[in-house]
Amino acid sequence: MPRSDLTRGYSDGDSLVGEIVREEGHIYSLAATNDLLYTGSDNNHIRVWKNLNEFSGFKSNSGLVKAIVISREEKVFTGHQDGKIRVWKTSSKNPRVYTRAGSLPALKDVLKSSVKPSNYVEVRRRRTALWIKHSDAVSCLSLVEDQGLLYSASWDRTVKVWRIHDLKCIESIKAHDDAVNTVAAAESLVFTGSADGTVKVWKREIRGKRTAHSLVQTLLKQESAVTALVVSHVAVYSGSSDGAVNYWEMGEKKILKHCGVFKKHRLAVLCLAAAGKMLFSGAADKKICVWKRDGKVHTCISVLTGHTGPVKCLAVGEPTGGEEEDGGDRRLVVYSGSLDKSVKVWRVPRD
Repeated sequence: MPRSDLTRGYSDGDSLVGEIVREEGHIYSLAATNDLLYTGSDNNHIRVWKNLNEFSGFKSNSGLVKAIVISREEKVFTGHQDGKIRVWKTSSKNPRVYTRAGSLPALKDVLKSSVKPSNYVEVRRRRTALWIKHSDAVSCLSLVEDQGLLYSASWDRTVKVWRIHDLKCIESIKAHDDAVNTVAAAESLVFTGSADGTVKVWKREIRGKRTAHSLVQTLLKQESAVTALVVSHVAVYSGSSDGAVNYWEMGEKKILKHCGVFKKHRLAVLCLAAAGKMLFSGAADKKICVWKRDGKVHTCISVLTGHTGPVKCLAVGEPTGGEEEDGGDRRLVVYSGSLDKSVKVWRVPRD
C-alpha cells in the first residue's frame, strides 16, 4: 500500500504533534473515531489513517468528498459534490478492506419513484428532479443514531432525512432560500445554516409511523453566509463568512436565546468543533482559534498556526494509548484538514 508523501511526528511538548501530507488533493472533510482518522479530498479519495500512517483507503467514482460521518457500527457515510451520498463498510475478514455498501437513495428507490409524476419537484426554474435525490452538492452530514436517522444538507436548498437501516429518504425539508452549508442534529432539534444568512431550528416529531420536521425558530438573519454549525452540551455555535461566531443557549420554554458574538478571524470561519468548555474555529485565514468558555464569556486562549491554506475541517478526539501515564496528561487531540493538502494533529489542554 502506498504511504503518504510525508508523515511527521513532533514531541509532546509542542501543540503540533503530527502532520500528514499527501500531494494528491485538498482536504475537504475528516472524521475521527477510536484510533482511526478518515480524510476526504477533491480527488474523490477517502483515506484512513492510524497513528499518522496510512491504514486503508477507498475511492468513489466521482464527486469531491465534502462530508464524512461514521456510525457506531462503523459504517462510513460520505457526502459528495455530485449530490450523492455513499455508504461504505469494512470487510469482516480484513478491517483494512472497505467496500461500497450502497448509496442514498438506492437505485431501486430511484427507479420506483421515477414512474410517478408526483415525486418530481421543481429544483430550479424549468427544471424538476425527484424529491428523494439531491440535485446539487451535498455540503454536510449529521447522524442521530439513537433515532436511526441521517441528515444531509445540500446546495439545492434542502435538507433530507434518511432512515439508516434501509437507506430510504423519508423526508425532504425545503430549508432555505439559498445553499444549505451546514446541518447539526441533537436530540429532537435540527439546526441548519445557509448562504442566505440564516440559522434555523427544526423540531423532529414522530407522527404515527412518520417522522416530520417543523420550523420552530430562526436564530439569525444577516447578510453574511452561515458557513459552519456545532452543537455542544450547553450551546449552539454558528460561524459566518465575515469571520464571526455567534452562540445561543436554551432559555425558558425551550426557546434558544442569543447570548453573544465573538470574532478573531479576519476571513470566513469554515469549520467548528466543540468539546466540553472548549470551542475550535478554523478559517480561511489559515488559522485555528482555541476558545475557552467561562460562563458566557469566550476567551481565545491560543491560535494554532502552520497551515498554508484555508482550514476546511476540524475534528476533536480523545488521546489513545498511554498518555495518562505521563503526569496524568489528558489533553484533547484536534485534527485539522486544509486546502494546503495536509492534516495536522494538535494536542490542546482540556477545560
